[in-house]
Amino acid sequence: MTSSGHQPHAPAAPVAGGPILEARDVHRTYRLGRVEVPVLKGASIAVHPGEWVSILGSSGSGKSTLLHILGGLDRADRGHVAFRGEEIVGYSPRRLDRYRNDHVGFVFQFYHLLPELTVLENAMLPATVGVGMIEWSRRRHEVRERARALLDRLGLSHRFRHRPAELSGGERQRVAIARALMRNPEVLLADEPTGNLDARSGESLLEVIAEQHRAGLAVVMVTHDQWVAARADRTVHLADGRVA
Repeated sequence: MTSSGHQPHAPAAPVAGGPILEARDVHRTYRLGRVEVPVLKGASIAVHPGEWVSILGSSGSGKSTLLHILGGLDRADRGHVAFRGEEIVGYSPRRLDRYRNDHVGFVFQFYHLLPELTVLENAMLPATVGVGMIEWSRRRHEVRERARALLDRLGLSHRFRHRPAELSGGERQRVAIARALMRNPEVLLADEPTGNLDARSGESLLEVIAEQHRAGLAVVMVTHDQWVAARADRTVHLADGRVA
């Protein structure tokens, strides 16, 4: 999908044939009181443009932590994380915000929709980040039309004015996908996106993601479900903080 106004940024040209997103020897330990809990112990993964990779592992294996580090939502204690060959570990908070908003779309198991906003307003949110009043007044119609087009393609044209509490789980997750795609990301990071859905809604959601993947979107999906993982081009297994 493309937008008439927003063009994805490309901070650094990738090495020919190289990964779009890569983590190398990533370590992450959390402190719970006086106890240190090592979660990632040298995990490495490379995702190429347009590739769908599933990260499969049991609960507590570090899947979500690795995904959050790839997306800049968490920082590794040590190791390397690069987008298009450029290290993101040293990004300033402002540049990290730009990376997350301009290049990466996020879909989580628990939706994280704002309950006071309508479906349309939730989908529009990423396009409002860091936009001044003058620019917003100029772009408002374009943003609204893109959000409408995304929601329409996801089968939610009859839900524009509804709020999240009035939607089913599958519908909420579709709104979350529309929000994730709002800025034309190059990578979609999905953390157990079917975890709260019934089988039919889950299959429908995976078809939506597959459609975007066929259009060239790179996808990294965390799951503990072999059936969900099987939709990907490639599956990697995370165990004891490392990619097997």
